[in-house]
Amino acid sequence: MERLLIELRKRGFMKLYAKDNSDLMEVSRIYPEGNNLIVEGTIMGAMPIRAVVKPSEVRRVFSVMSLKTLFFAATMLFRGTR
Repeated sequence: MERLLIELRKRGFMKLYAKDNSDLMEVSRIYPEGNNLIVEGTIMGAMPIRAVVKPSEVRRVFSVMSLKTLFFAATMLFRGTR
């Protein structure tokens, strides 16, 4: 997890985009706190947010994503940006 935090700091923010390619959220930091992950950032460039991701929610990713989609997400690490 420390490595992920260092990578985000080196490269700046991780951005999430809306379907029209507008900025939805900038994630500035992800770190563990107890048994949870904390995601810090700003929504729509203005509102700061600190979200808590619980272990049960991480496990639910398998119920909302198919195996094919999980594989696609893993291969995104090796794709260029468009």
